[in-house]
Amino acid sequence: QVQLVESGGGLVQAEGSLRLACAASGRNLSSYAMGWFRQAPGKEREFVAAINWRGGLKYYADSVKGRFTISRDNAKNTVYLQMNSLKPDNTAAYYCAAGHTPTQIEGSYDYWGQGTQVTVSS
Repeated sequence: QVQLVESGGGLVQAEGSLRLACAASGRNLSSYAMGWFRQAPGKEREFVAAINWRGGLKYYADSVKGRFTISRDNAKNTVYLQMNSLKPDNTAAYYCAAGHTPTQIEGSYDYWGQGTQVTVSS
Protein backbone atom coordinates (compact mmCIF):
# COMPACT_ATOMS: atom_id res chain seq x y z
CA GLN A 1 0.00 0.00 0.00
CA VAL A 2 1.02 3.57 -0.69
CA GLN A 3 -0.34 6.49 1.28
CA LEU A 4 -0.22 9.86 -0.42
CA VAL A 5 -0.64 13.21 1.30
CA GLU A 6 -0.83 16.46 -0.63
CA SER A 7 0.12 19.84 0.79
CA GLY A 8 0.83 23.36 -0.36
CA GLY A 9 -2.61 24.43 -1.45
CA GLY A 10 -4.15 27.72 -0.43
CA LEU A 11 -5.49 31.05 -1.60
CA VAL A 12 -3.47 33.00 -4.14
CA GLN A 13 -4.13 35.95 -6.39
CA ALA A 14 -4.23 35.59 -10.15
CA GLU A 15 -0.76 35.45 -11.72
CA GLY A 16 0.63 34.17 -8.44
CA SER A 17 2.42 30.88 -7.80
CA LEU A 18 2.05 27.86 -5.57
CA ARG A 19 4.05 24.68 -5.17
CA LEU A 20 2.14 21.57 -4.27
CA ALA A 21 3.85 18.59 -2.69
CA CYS A 22 2.77 14.98 -2.52
CA ALA A 23 4.51 12.94 0.15
CA ALA A 24 4.34 9.18 0.05
CA SER A 25 4.63 6.59 2.76
CA GLY A 26 4.31 2.85 2.88
CA ARG A 27 6.45 2.14 -0.15
CA ASN A 28 9.32 3.69 -2.03
CA LEU A 29 7.84 6.16 -4.48
CA SER A 30 10.63 5.53 -6.97
CA SER A 31 8.75 2.42 -8.09
CA TYR A 32 5.83 4.46 -9.37
CA ALA A 33 4.86 6.89 -12.02
CA MET A 34 3.04 9.85 -10.54
CA GLY A 35 0.24 12.06 -11.72
CA TRP A 36 -1.52 15.23 -10.68
CA PHE A 37 -5.23 15.69 -11.34
CA ARG A 38 -7.69 18.38 -10.33
CA GLN A 39 -11.41 18.71 -9.84
CA ALA A 40 -13.24 22.00 -9.88
CA PRO A 41 -16.70 22.37 -8.32
CA GLY A 42 -19.35 20.87 -10.56
CA LYS A 43 -16.81 19.43 -12.98
CA GLU A 44 -15.21 16.06 -13.53
CA ARG A 45 -11.71 15.38 -12.36
CA GLU A 46 -9.16 16.12 -15.06
CA PHE A 47 -5.54 15.34 -15.79
CA VAL A 48 -2.93 17.99 -15.06
CA ALA A 49 0.54 16.42 -15.28
CA ALA A 50 2.39 13.13 -15.01
CA ILE A 51 5.97 11.99 -14.55
CA ASN A 52 7.66 8.63 -14.94
CA TRP A 53 9.47 6.87 -12.12
CA ARG A 54 12.86 8.30 -12.97
CA GLY A 55 11.64 11.80 -13.75
CA GLY A 56 12.88 11.89 -17.32
CA LEU A 57 9.46 11.82 -18.96
CA LYS A 58 6.87 14.46 -18.20
CA TYR A 59 3.43 15.07 -19.66
CA TYR A 60 1.10 18.02 -19.27
CA ALA A 61 -2.42 18.99 -20.09
CA ASP A 62 -2.44 21.60 -22.84
CA SER A 63 -4.06 24.11 -20.50
CA VAL A 64 -1.09 24.12 -18.12
CA LYS A 65 1.88 23.71 -20.47
CA GLY A 66 4.46 26.40 -19.92
CA ARG A 67 2.98 27.38 -16.54
CA PHE A 68 3.07 24.19 -14.44
CA THR A 69 6.07 21.94 -13.81
CA ILE A 70 5.97 18.47 -12.33
CA SER A 71 9.08 17.11 -10.63
CA ARG A 72 10.04 14.48 -8.11
CA ASP A 73 12.64 13.78 -5.47
CA ASN A 74 12.74 10.04 -4.96
CA ALA A 75 15.16 10.38 -2.06
CA LYS A 76 12.46 12.36 -0.24
CA ASN A 77 9.61 10.21 -1.54
CA THR A 78 7.92 13.37 -2.75
CA VAL A 79 6.47 14.69 -5.98
CA TYR A 80 5.91 18.37 -6.67
CA LEU A 81 3.75 20.53 -8.87
CA GLN A 82 5.05 24.05 -9.36
CA MET A 83 2.23 26.26 -10.58
CA ASN A 84 3.00 29.69 -11.99
CA SER A 85 0.83 32.36 -13.58
CA LEU A 86 -2.22 30.93 -11.89
CA LYS A 87 -5.65 31.81 -13.22
CA PRO A 88 -9.04 31.85 -11.48
CA ASP A 89 -10.16 28.85 -13.53
CA ASN A 90 -7.28 26.86 -12.01
CA THR A 91 -9.30 26.84 -8.78
CA ALA A 92 -9.84 23.21 -7.85
CA ALA A 93 -8.95 20.44 -5.48
CA TYR A 94 -5.64 18.99 -6.65
CA TYR A 95 -4.91 15.30 -6.22
CA CYS A 96 -1.77 13.27 -6.66
CA ALA A 97 -1.84 9.66 -7.73
CA ALA A 98 0.63 6.77 -8.04
CA GLY A 99 0.60 4.13 -10.74
CA HIS A 100 2.81 2.21 -13.12
CA THR A 101 2.46 4.38 -16.20
CA PRO A 102 2.64 8.18 -16.50
CA THR A 103 -0.70 8.60 -18.21
CA GLN A 104 -3.63 10.99 -18.26
CA ILE A 105 -6.02 8.11 -17.65
CA GLU A 106 -7.36 8.12 -14.09
CA GLY A 107 -8.00 4.40 -14.05
CA SER A 108 -4.30 3.70 -14.59
CA TYR A 109 -3.44 4.94 -11.11
CA ASP A 110 -3.64 2.66 -8.11
CA TYR A 111 -3.31 5.08 -5.22
CA TRP A 112 -4.73 8.54 -4.61
CA GLY A 113 -4.27 11.26 -2.05
CA GLN A 114 -7.09 13.18 -0.37
CA GLY A 115 -6.43 16.36 -2.26
CA THR A 116 -5.41 19.91 -1.46
CA GLN A 117 -7.52 22.93 -2.31
CA VAL A 118 -6.17 25.66 -4.56
CA THR A 119 -8.19 28.86 -4.85
CA VAL A 120 -7.13 31.59 -7.25
CA SER A 121 -8.76 34.97 -6.81
CA SER A 122 -9.13 37.51 -9.60
